[in-house]
Amino acid sequence: MKWRRLLSFKRWTQVFKRLPRLLRAPQIPLGEKLLFIIPALLYWVLPDVMPFMPIDDIGVTLILMNWFVSRAERKYPVLQESAPS
Repeated sequence: MKWRRLLSFKRWTQVFKRLPRLLRAPQIPLGEKLLFIIPALLYWVLPDVMPFMPIDDIGVTLILMNWFVSRAERKYPVLQESAPS
């Protein structure tokens, strides 16, 4: 069931819409935002650091985006209520 959700085009559309709003939200501390930004940037700049991960840069970024959006919305439900539809 989780795979179906993970492969859903609708889910990824929502992730792309919510990510910029969550990164700009003043309610989310900078440290929380850096949990997404730093690993994504490091993997884009230094992909050879993890040579045994056969995932492309965009794949790692998409996984991190999905994780950050779901984590931030779980941890800060007030942001989810005030989100424009």
